[in-house]
Order: sequence, then C-alpha cells, then structure tokens
Amino acid sequence: MRFIIRFVLLFCTTILVSMLFTYLFRAAARRFRWTDKPTKAKVHIKETPTMGGVAIFLAFWGAYFLGIPLNVRSGFAGIIFLSSLIILVTGIIDDYYDLRPWQKMIGILSAANVLYFFSGIKIDSLTLSYFGTIEFHEAGYLVMMLWIVVITNAVNLMDGLDGLATGTSIISLSTMGLVSYFFTDNMGVINVAMIFLLVASLLGFLPFNFYPSSIFLGDTGSLFIGFMIAVLSLFDLKHATFVSLLIPVAILGVPLTDTIAAVLRRTLHKRSISAKDKSHLHHRLLRLGFTHRQTVLVIYALAIIFSLTAILFPISSFWGTVVLGLGLIYGVMLFIASFNLLDSNRSKLRKTLYRLLREKDDKNK
Repeated sequence: MRFIIRFVLLFCTTILVSMLFTYLFRAAARRFRWTDKPTKAKVHIKETPTMGGVAIFLAFWGAYFLGIPLNVRSGFAGIIFLSSLIILVTGIIDDYYDLRPWQKMIGILSAANVLYFFSGIKIDSLTLSYFGTIEFHEAGYLVMMLWIVVITNAVNLMDGLDGLATGTSIISLSTMGLVSYFFTDNMGVINVAMIFLLVASLLGFLPFNFYPSSIFLGDTGSLFIGFMIAVLSLFDLKHATFVSLLIPVAILGVPLTDTIAAVLRRTLHKRSISAKDKSHLHHRLLRLGFTHRQTVLVIYALAIIFSLTAILFPISSFWGTVVLGLGLIYGVMLFIASFNLLDSNRSKLRKTLYRLLREKDDKNK
C-alpha cells in the first residue's frame, strides 16, 4: 500500500514536471527556430515549435531514475534508456534534416539491436492452446525486430493531427498497464510502473499538443513513444501465448490498422511503401467533413473500443478468445473498407466487404 501511495504522488508529480519541461522546451524551440513549417503535404497552417518528444523523454526518464528506488528498478532500465536515447537522437536528426526512410530505419534497428543483444527482452516462443509451443530460436531475432519496427512506425504514422498520437498512446498505454497489472502474472509491478510513468509524461504534454497545438511531438516524440510502447509490450512476450500476443495487437488496433492499410494501399498503387500520402484515417475523416478536433476525438473513441476489446481477451475462454480474434480481424477489414483506406474502388477486399454489407442490409429489409 505504501508503494502505491508513493507511486500515485510520483505519477502526479511527473505530470506537472512534464508540463513544466514542455513549457520551457517550447520557449527554447521558438527561440532557436526548431519549428515545423507548413507545406501542401501537411495539415497545419502556421509555423509551430516541434521536437516536443525531448520534454517527454526528460520527464519520463527523470521520473523513473529519480522516483523509483535503485533496489527495485528493472534490471534492463539502463539498456532501455540507451536504446530509447538512440531513437530520440534519430528523431531529432529527422526533424532537423528530414531523413530518408531507410536512414530513419537504421536508427530504429540500431536501438532494437542494442535492446536484443544487451538485455533479456526477447520473444523466444509462442504457445498455442491445443497445438503446442513454437520455439523461435534464431528466428526470434527477426520476430522482435519486426515487432519493434512495425509498432514504432505505426505510432509515427498516427502523428498527423494535433494530439492524435499523444492521445491514442495514452489510451493504449493505460489499457496495457491495467491489463498487465490485473491479468498478467509475468509482468513485474515496476514494469507496470514504467508504463504509467510514460502515461503521466504524455498527460503533461497533451494540453500543449491538443488542437490548436502550440508544440508538436515531431518524429522525436512519435518515434520515442512508439519505440517505448513496443518495448513495454515485450515485457510479457518472452514466452508468448495466443492471448498475450493478441492483447497488445488489439490495444494498438487503430495505429496498426492504419499502418497495414497504408502498406496495402501503396502496394496496390505500385508506390513505395515509405511514400507519403493523404489517405490515412485522419485524412479520410477530415474529407468527410469532420473538424480537426472532431476527427481526433472520433479516433480516440475508436482507440477506446479496441482497448475495451483487448480487456476481454484475458477473461475469455479459449473459444471465446478465438471468436473475439476473428471478430477483431473482421472489424479491422470492415474498418479499412468503410473508410476506403485502400484508396481504390477496384479493390477486391473493398468490393467483397461492401457486397456482404449490402446483402445484410437486404435481409434486414
């Protein structure tokens, strides 16, 4: 009980410190012209301070190293800090010089490799009920690299509107923390504390980042947040099960769906996977007539729906989990087709789903 009270105080203090750091960094960014200038490819219309991820990074790691006693810290905290620092530097360079996608990928993979080779955070096996256990062995390296790259880039792609990536990350991390604390045996209390300290750091930043934003995350922030979500979700995946694997996937349903749709869309149109476009979910909602603020709130609501679905997994039976999983897959497909995230009227997936929807409507009539 004493630890919980102390942590609640630390959580609240972290929010205030994050707000202070954001306020001070915003002033410094304005002075030194660390700003994001509007272009035709961007939504914002005025020059705005960026690299807000620096304030989040300082608030989070400051709270962790100064607020969590040395004798109870995670044994991998130093390695996680070093790898996240590599991500932060990559983001700063990208915000300042606008790196090419492959250059940004080098930074992400460098951080992931530091984590893999110098910590015990790995994905070694996957256990499927009634089917046994799949040992990854050397392939575990590729699985972990793919996991980190996909989730990091998913959050990075979500950072298209004021407060969008920050808010959805708060929802995802809060759900991850609650599920880990109440339903997961392998997740230590200190690891859960690390999740909620990141939530506190984001809560302190959000008032400055929500529409109309006075400071942007930049790739500095979105890459750091995405990387930390990927790493924190790995704490319970060393010996993954079907359920433990589905939970973070469901929690991150919105950014992962948008990323999958982006890859499929660019492949269908024979464009580079890294090519930028204006067919992401938030672009679609804006074109449907939603305002900037309404679009962000709608996506928050979608993120909450995915998170509530994730909470059902650990309390469901095996077949209940299978039904939920199939429902989640169908929901994602419906999500992609309904908003035409593939940006193609000739898409077989879109045609099939719309045919199913029309048939259901006809039957209901």
